[in-house]
Amino acid sequence: MRKTPEPQLDRELKALPPDQRWYEWLRRIEAVLFASATPVSREALARVVGQGVSVELLIDDLSAELESRSFQVAHVKDGWFLRTRSAYASAIRDAQSAGHQVMDLNAFDVAVLAAIAYHQPITREGLKDIFGKDISRDLIGRLHDRGLIGNGPRAPRRGAPYTFVTTDQFLLAFDLETLQDLPDRERLEDAGLARG
Repeated sequence: MRKTPEPQLDRELKALPPDQRWYEWLRRIEAVLFASATPVSREALARVVGQGVSVELLIDDLSAELESRSFQVAHVKDGWFLRTRSAYASAIRDAQSAGHQVMDLNAFDVAVLAAIAYHQPITREGLKDIFGKDISRDLIGRLHDRGLIGNGPRAPRRGAPYTFVTTDQFLLAFDLETLQDLPDRERLEDAGLARG
């Protein structure tokens, strides 16, 4: 049985009056963000609205609509996503028996993650210099498995070892928009969560 092809998305919506057209584009942006587990780029959002329509203005209107809701539109370097407001974090944690993915990392895992965040791109050798001991492949694997770090460019030295960098998932997990929002390093060092 032949599958009926899906109709092409009507991006321009010329049959609708201007106010209804804008409202439909707004709902599309909301639906795309709601359905995505990762930030959605401006280019991706522009594919569901009319040519020349400002995605930024639609995001502004959607943000205004969500002001009284428990979730909001958040922006990271690669796009936008929907997230719950921090005021509801404790309620969400209490309701989730599994807990947050970062919570099951031990203190040393978090210290290594912080070192990668502050010194990226960094090799295992660089981490060894900071901590004074080898960083196990298992630890690096745990951070990889949680999507908190990824491979960066190869280091420009003999053997060209891999470097490690943090990911967008790292920003999401720690409620950061960019790496510039990282907390003051001296405070982390005082708390024993960062070295070097």
